[in-house]
Amino acid sequence: MVAAQFLGRTAAFVLGEEMVLLISDKGDERRVTAHAGGILSAAGDGERLVTGGDDGKVTAITASGETATIATDDKHRWIDHVACGPDGAVAWSAGKFAFARTAKGETRSIEVTSTVGGLAFAPKGLRLAISHYNGVSLWFPNAQAAPEKLEWKGSHHEVAFSADGRFLVTAMQEPALHGWRMADAKHMRMTGYSARVRSFGWSASGKWLATSGSEQLVLWPFQSKDGPMGKTPTMYAAFAVRAVRVACHPKQEICAVGFADGTVLLVRLDDGAEVLAKKPGTAPVSALAWDATGMLLAWGTEDGEAGIIALG
Repeated sequence: MVAAQFLGRTAAFVLGEEMVLLISDKGDERRVTAHAGGILSAAGDGERLVTGGDDGKVTAITASGETATIATDDKHRWIDHVACGPDGAVAWSAGKFAFARTAKGETRSIEVTSTVGGLAFAPKGLRLAISHYNGVSLWFPNAQAAPEKLEWKGSHHEVAFSADGRFLVTAMQEPALHGWRMADAKHMRMTGYSARVRSFGWSASGKWLATSGSEQLVLWPFQSKDGPMGKTPTMYAAFAVRAVRVACHPKQEICAVGFADGTVLLVRLDDGAEVLAKKPGTAPVSALAWDATGMLLAWGTEDGEAGIIALG
């Protein structure tokens, strides 16, 4: 399972080869062919699922199963990363090149210093963060100016802005996160993990950054203007195996945590209270996603097992 997203009340499960499985809130299933080969990346904006494949295509899929090709790479390179932005904007990458397409259908491209490690749109305005070796490039696709560089030595992968746009965080190749305060590019170093952090996200209030990469849920405080600088993280849900996926509830201070043995726990961030949402299985959790109401939680595992948990 590559990823899971909700399109309204319909869960979209991105399978490794060609297909996306759509399951409505009534339990109706539909398989949609998205690519002629492996699906490498996926992102959603609540209305459509955008996927990138090893066939060089970027595809959009709606809850009804309609598909549309957004772009085809002229060199048929793999589409390693995709991102959804404001007003229907979409971004994708192939090798050292990043592309952005506006709601008007205009496409821009930029070459960065090394292979793109991740993409993320800022919450306001058409600004794209492109992570790569030795930092992040901040690019305005509609402007002619060169991108702003945020530098830190090492290989940067997943990247995300905080919901208020005040912070930017990347997952490093090493077991650490690195961040910048956008106002002055002040560095924020977050370490102490037992493995590379492959999943992270901000809580509904924006006060916490929930992360995988350890044998518990690790929460970094972002309540103040300095973020986690000089502070220690809060750790909940100590477990026998590593946390590999996290997904924060869209409305409440709750985080779903997926573990390497297939377990999924719901953790209340105020006090660490836990609820078992899924028992252990045969493979690590590889996908977690909430619907917009926070009443449905979709999960998937590396061996293709998937399900939807209805809460309340």
